[in-house]
Amino acid sequence: MIAQSLPSPRFLVDVFSLIKPRITLLTIITTLVGIRLTSMAISTPKMLITLFGTACLVGGANALNMFMERDIDLLMKRTQNRPLPGQRLTPDFVLGFGSLLIGISIPLLTSYVNPLTGLLGALSLVSYLLFYTPLKRKSSLAVWVGAVPGAMPPVLGWSAATGSLNATAWVLFGIIFFWQIPHFYAIGLFRKEEYAKAGFKIYTLEATSQAIYRQIVLFTLITVATSLLLVPLKIGGSLYYFAAIFLGVLFLGAAILKNKNSSLEVWAKRLFMVSLIYLTGLFGVLFFQGGN
Repeated sequence: MIAQSLPSPRFLVDVFSLIKPRITLLTIITTLVGIRLTSMAISTPKMLITLFGTACLVGGANALNMFMERDIDLLMKRTQNRPLPGQRLTPDFVLGFGSLLIGISIPLLTSYVNPLTGLLGALSLVSYLLFYTPLKRKSSLAVWVGAVPGAMPPVLGWSAATGSLNATAWVLFGIIFFWQIPHFYAIGLFRKEEYAKAGFKIYTLEATSQAIYRQIVLFTLITVATSLLLVPLKIGGSLYYFAAIFLGVLFLGAAILKNKNSSLEVWAKRLFMVSLIYLTGLFGVLFFQGGN
């Protein structure tokens, strides 16, 4: 009887998948980087509460996003086996689960961290669910709206540790904000047919290949330039400077060097992978260097 009352492993896996674990993990890491770069003393309990609250915020937003897009997920191959289109979880359960996580995160960040962090978390949530998610079906400008909550985690970490924001916090925001443009345009190229079938309005479905190429190169260059702004702010030390140059050249090279003999999709997939290496490497160095 006890064994029968326990949730099945598949159920637990499905529930865990609602938070989009890889995205949530990346959020936790970049939030932690924001905390470390302040070089300010923060108690371990406060740091853990910040990370837990941010994880609940992002996980809850992802679950509610799956609830809102369950009809679209059914149309795309990469999402049609998610718990809702796969009919393994009910919409009411997913709605309740996401709402519970949000209900934990915002009060936790506001009361136990500080009001600024709670406010930034709430603004991220609103922009993601109420603006970005529905706008994806209406305008290709949605990617710019979605880049705002996507770039917020290190800012949440900084505000949690300091109770304020400064130039460094906004540079961290800018790095991830601009990085998302070539990253998602690359995805939009090799998943163009899926997005078209789902009815998404994305730039890669509207623009010419040459225009997309120019935009990707431009915003890759802006991303790399923004990352170098941390140097005069004396963040990360000499190791960060050389890492930012090396990774920047790698990222920009992947954006510029498009082999004429290979397809646009092959180039986009390569750029996508390099973009992940770039951001992981850059924030990895920042994490280990701290504010020194």
